Amino acid sequence: MLRRHGIEHIPDNKPSACYARAMIPTLVWGTGNVGRAAIRAVDAHPALRLTGVLVHNPAKVGRDAGDLAELDRRLDVPATDDIDAALAAGPRAIVYAASGDIRPDDALADILRALATGAVVVTPALYPLYDPRNAPADLREPVIAAIAEHRGSLFVSGVDPGWGNDILPALLTGLSGTLDAVRCQEIFDYTTYDQPDSVRYLVGMGQPMDYQPPMIAPGVPTMVWGGQVRLLARALGVDLDDIRETLDRRPLEATVDTPRMGEFAAGTQGAIRFEVQGIVDGEPRIVIEHVTRIHADCAPDWPTAPDGGDGAHRVILEGRPRIEVSVEATDEDGNRAAGGNATAVGRLVNAIDWLCEAEPGLYDALEVPLRPARGTLGRKHP
Repeated sequence: MLRRHGIEHIPDNKPSACYARAMIPTLVWGTGNVGRAAIRAVDAHPALRLTGVLVHNPAKVGRDAGDLAELDRRLDVPATDDIDAALAAGPRAIVYAASGDIRPDDALADILRALATGAVVVTPALYPLYDPRNAPADLREPVIAAIAEHRGSLFVSGVDPGWGNDILPALLTGLSGTLDAVRCQEIFDYTTYDQPDSVRYLVGMGQPMDYQPPMIAPGVPTMVWGGQVRLLARALGVDLDDIRETLDRRPLEATVDTPRMGEFAAGTQGAIRFEVQGIVDGEPRIVIEHVTRIHADCAPDWPTAPDGGDGAHRVILEGRPRIEVSVEATDEDGNRAAGGNATAVGRLVNAIDWLCEAEPGLYDALEVPLRPARGTLGRKHP
């Protein structure tokens, strides 16, 4: 009997979705910022074998996965836009890398199709499932039903990055003596980012100051990051009184031109800073904070990356001792946005073989261990 997040019973008359002793055939669904990193991570993993790549853009159909992932070699896996055929090929694991930011219903439908194959599915696309125990019923119940029927598994972790707001701070608290507060920061400059729809319309950079960006509308930050606050509270064994939000926005003082997204005009939104606060005994004790700019000149008094670069992820444990850890990841010619995506993808892809050996279920970040990268150090690829 499996009792994980409401799944009462998984019938044992069906074959397991994965077999630990064989290379795990893995499909990557989506080849944008996250999907490129996913192809590279699957290719590098000693227990996984990339067998398929799904794309939406017709111009990518037929291109080799190595080309799409900006590798210097072919992987002999041509991209396809035929979802039915890709799923019928029987991948035992699926990395769903398509965005769910502005298409959550479509993303859920896709993930349910993936789970119907009996595969292990990992994805950053469904924010409310960071914390499955408290996810809305209309999202959680169809996922649970699909897992119960088809014996697959689902693990959702963010690209913000998830590990920076859940498993890393949870692990670091094990080094504490006394602990007063946990703060997780993402500090990010979008100057070199290549995601104009999300940056301009979802986050609101370059929009008039009276524009309401969907990502920071009241209640949305809690919907996205509240699950990670609840996960940390559960890890620390404390009860939350409430979850609160704070928000600050700054306009650009001068027009700026970015390498990949063009011009952002003076007077439009140039920086946002918000917190999702877990309140314990009346005080904000667990805080997830985002400091985001379109250019380094905007809001220079707000927190910046320790080395002055365009991004960092930081965990600060207030207490005795005070502990501060910053992670500055780079990828794709030194780009920190790409580096953040790559580490988030690494968390998901590196969980696949563990999930294949575990019982079918709907998993969260506290249940899926963060393990050493066995078998990858110095590994050469053909």
